[in-house]
Amino acid sequence: MPEHFHVNTPLLESVSMSKMAGTAVYLKMENCQPSGSFKIRGVGHLCQQLASRSRGVVCSSGGNAGMAAAYVARKMGLSATVVVPSSTPPLVVRRLQEQGAAVKVAGKVWDDANAEALRLAETEQLTFVPPFDHPLLWEGHASVVAEAAAALGPGARPGAVLLSVGGGGLLCGVVHGLKDAGWADVPIIAMETVGADCFNAAIKAGELVTLDDITSEAKCLGAKTVCRRAFELSLSGEATIISELVTDQEALRAVQMFLDEERVLVEMACGAALAAVYSGLIPRLQAQGRLPTPLRPLLVIVCGGSSINMEQLISLQQKLQS
Repeated sequence: MPEHFHVNTPLLESVSMSKMAGTAVYLKMENCQPSGSFKIRGVGHLCQQLASRSRGVVCSSGGNAGMAAAYVARKMGLSATVVVPSSTPPLVVRRLQEQGAAVKVAGKVWDDANAEALRLAETEQLTFVPPFDHPLLWEGHASVVAEAAAALGPGARPGAVLLSVGGGGLLCGVVHGLKDAGWADVPIIAMETVGADCFNAAIKAGELVTLDDITSEAKCLGAKTVCRRAFELSLSGEATIISELVTDQEALRAVQMFLDEERVLVEMACGAALAAVYSGLIPRLQAQGRLPTPLRPLLVIVCGGSSINMEQLISLQQKLQS
């Protein structure tokens, strides 16, 4: 078995985004992972630890965690079952099946699919691969910061890390990675879309909140409740976390601008993070005193995504720009 299933992704400077942000912007291109997103870091690490003698794995996913689980299972010679909600695009179902996974549709949102995946894990004696809520996932995701630190070089440190939040797994992993890199004081800008904002809602309420529904088109951000560890980190002082929201229209515009400027197509969930730069949020946070001026380089985690192609992009444009 390989040491790990993820690859060391490029760290690229974006001249156009740097101009908009008022500081150097470095893009950690997780869209280049074999499964299409950062998820393979944590899922691969978890499967290596827990699934080597398993009958197979089962994962609940709107796409990216499932793609990672299917890829890793195929490489390990295991069966994979991925339970997806009915909101999952046919494109994602097809790509999961191409990776050799059995796909089962259950419920309207991820939470429904997760309940079915837990049932299958018990009745079929399969290893359950959670998409975001497990310490082994966070350990695996932490490697994204270690790679960025190595690429930036000794003595360099970012002014902030910019990422998207769905269930909170990447956020937990980045906090872990920042501590390991000696960057624990580097703030994290945690972006969500309105309608898939379980983390921001929990922060505002002062307790974990379960959204009534996922109304955002950024379906891969669509957990109705953020993982407890992510919420605890927002309170603990272990990390400085700035939680911000953008609209679906802003996230889609960011996807379009990123495609034009960087020649890379990413999904709406990733667009939520990119929108922090494209919508002018960084200078606003500086004006509010929430980020320093001048600001050291901004590290943007381009989380990638499996649920996008040109047909899907056109569909989103028609839906959100009409």
